[in-house]
Amino acid sequence: MRAIVVRAPGGPEVLELGEAPDPVVGETDLLVRVRAAGVNRADLLQRLGRYPAPPGESPILGLEIAGEVERSGAAVAGSFAPGDRVMALLGGGGYAELARVPAAQAMRIPRGLDFAQAAAIPEAFLTSWLNLFLIGHLSAGEAVVVHAGASGVGTAALQVCRGVARVVFATASQRKHEACLSLGATHVLRREDVHLRLKDSVQQAAGGQGADLIFDLVGGAYLEANVAALARDGRLVCISTLSGSKATLDLGAVLYKRLSIVGSTLRSRNAEEKAKLVADFTARGLPRFESGELRPVLAATFPLADAAQAHRRMESDDVVGKLVLLV
Repeated sequence: MRAIVVRAPGGPEVLELGEAPDPVVGETDLLVRVRAAGVNRADLLQRLGRYPAPPGESPILGLEIAGEVERSGAAVAGSFAPGDRVMALLGGGGYAELARVPAAQAMRIPRGLDFAQAAAIPEAFLTSWLNLFLIGHLSAGEAVVVHAGASGVGTAALQVCRGVARVVFATASQRKHEACLSLGATHVLRREDVHLRLKDSVQQAAGGQGADLIFDLVGGAYLEANVAALARDGRLVCISTLSGSKATLDLGAVLYKRLSIVGSTLRSRNAEEKAKLVADFTARGLPRFESGELRPVLAATFPLADAAQAHRRMESDDVVGKLVLLV
């Protein structure tokens, strides 16, 4: 099969369209003809040699796909049939013509969505669902902060919060504020102002209270501001370290305000955890796409052969939503 291969770690120029072995499909897997694959920052890190695929997963880049079932393993033959349109979360292998998909991580594509739109859903929305609800325990009427609100995960998180949280505070570059507001943010703050203004801005928006939950995709540089901005019994869920992994933590504030600080990644979770997440999202989240409450935010598409161009576009930081490769 054709696939994007990385012969040595490096910049976008190391991404080449070449040949790779077809995936081996087990009894609980699907073989999927890939029509579109989402691009994620994890792919950039893997390309650089900083985020290897977990043991047993394909070393080919790509954590989410949309396509058509070619065949099903013996144990799942009744669940999916050849030709079914599916989107799926992967541990690797998305930048290719064929992908092995654990059947428990596959979801039927909602009516009205094409393959490119569907490929923009799994990683962004499952990450948001996991960390806002299942880990962050977001409840109705709370105040939530979403850092990097215009990113792929951020645009999903803002929509997921809409109609649940009382205050949805997004941080992003100023040129992206309008997009954040259109997706469910009730308030926005320039990322340059996070260190000086996050606490006061959140308290003003939340009627004098801090944030109940902060969903952080930025990492170290925001830790002090996050701790200061959290309300008593507040929760901080950090899923990335784009700004670095080290910071100063005020343990006095953590103790006094009874804060919970959680680190979370999706790719490294085991098959059972991913299956439970997908099942929960399929039951409670997917119907919201057909009703129009949720929608994938697709910034641009690129042919598979232009994967390097897609990576350069993501590195430019001018993207609102998701980039997708068309296979």
